[in-house]
Amino acid sequence: MSRRGKVFGSFAEAMVDIPDGATIAFGGFAGPGTPYNLTRALLKHGAKRLTCIANTTGGAHQPRMPDIGMLVENGQVAKVVCAFTAATRPTDVLPFTPYYERGEVEAELVPQGTLAERLRAAGAGIPAFYTPTAVGTELAEGRETRAINGRDYLLEYALPCDYALIRAWRADAAGNLQFRLSQRNFCPLMAMAARTTLVEVEEPILPAGTLDPDQIHTPGIFVHRLVPIPPAPEGLWATRRQERAK
Repeated sequence: MSRRGKVFGSFAEAMVDIPDGATIAFGGFAGPGTPYNLTRALLKHGAKRLTCIANTTGGAHQPRMPDIGMLVENGQVAKVVCAFTAATRPTDVLPFTPYYERGEVEAELVPQGTLAERLRAAGAGIPAFYTPTAVGTELAEGRETRAINGRDYLLEYALPCDYALIRAWRADAAGNLQFRLSQRNFCPLMAMAARTTLVEVEEPILPAGTLDPDQIHTPGIFVHRLVPIPPAPEGLWATRRQERAK
């Protein structure tokens, strides 16, 4: 295995030990932060019976990039926990949808803010919390609610995961991360919630201590494995300059 501390030589090496049945969080929000390269490596790795946590299963936009829907199509997924289990427009059909409708994959729909807070709670060591979100809807049926100061709240549990696959703009060799654009929506929370965090990094990885401490968004204590994204075509959506050129 080619590695130097937290820096791994390839995406395949970084996820070689992911077992069947793992719970994995996938970063991303409308493109930035989505770990396309790590997801592609997981497809090749072949771990099965996965529980996947993400904002969406992906697949509605073209050209299609590696996403949870591909893992579903490859028979690797048992359950998804997402804010969007269906397309946001009736003209779009997510690849995940027919598998769910046939009962081949389980789905748990979680409001977007609640999903973020469940991940944050897991990272902060908070086992559960109450929220007004989803009270009085189908999502609250059969679940505990409590009146606090005259308002009803729904009990939600923290959402820890075995692994987090995320994408960062910059990193140093100690695992300190900087994000850009919407990478910060879910990636920092998922890094906190996971026992093992894998990061694909857009820019060359810097020596430890190079980043300004005041500009670090996720400290290295939450990060375990770093893989620099190689130039295209080996690396998907490889650099900021290449993204702007598309």
